[in-house]
Amino acid sequence: MDCKKEKNLDKCNCTYQPCSRKGVCCDCLTYHLKNRELPACCFTKDAEKTYNRSFEHFTELVSKHRI
Repeated sequence: MDCKKEKNLDKCNCTYQPCSRKGVCCDCLTYHLKNRELPACCFTKDAEKTYNRSFEHFTELVSKHRI
């Protein structure tokens, strides 16, 4: 399977500039799940800027209808 990194970058909302996983969704997802987090693409633009990608933060945002 070929990586669609260039196409994925069009939709990637990660604001962490030195991230080596940008556009490589399989690596990004693996990294974040290992750390009990979700990747930036699961969050709104404002929520992503906090860099709090924890499961708990995500569920809080969902419960408040912000996602």
